[in-house]
Amino acid sequence: MHEHWMSIYEYADLTNMDPEEVEALIVRGKLTTIVEEGVVLIDPTQGMSGIVPATLHELSESHADVTMGASFVEKTIGTIINLHEKVLRSKVETIESIKNENLFLKEALGSLQELYDEDRRTIDTLTTQLKLSQEEVEFMRRKYKLMWGKVIEEHGKA
Repeated sequence: MHEHWMSIYEYADLTNMDPEEVEALIVRGKLTTIVEEGVVLIDPTQGMSGIVPATLHELSESHADVTMGASFVEKTIGTIINLHEKVLRSKVETIESIKNENLFLKEALGSLQELYDEDRRTIDTLTTQLKLSQEEVEFMRRKYKLMWGKVIEEHGKA
């Protein structure tokens, strides 16, 4: 269930970075990644420190300009908002899919219950018919025993 994971190119597009910069963040361990079927996937909910350095010391170590301009802050806020919206969309889609699955399971369970009830009624009907047939056979057995008993007695007298 990796709905919120995205490829390097999707992540680069979302954060307005070059794919090479994203790969550099991965190498430095700033982003959470997994590899599936040879494709590197990035968790956009993790690793914000790789995009937005926490201190000026980190900025100077990464050889970036120490002064943060308004466009940098605006880009950073925009990136965070984009990532947040993507995660929310993913969560909403997941919840909707689970609701649909639960509805399907509920309907399937209802159908199975109807089939069970119908089978139970059929079994009850067949049981009743079997009892009636057994009673009829027993009645006929007694009747013929009584008849043949009289015939044997009369034949024995003659």
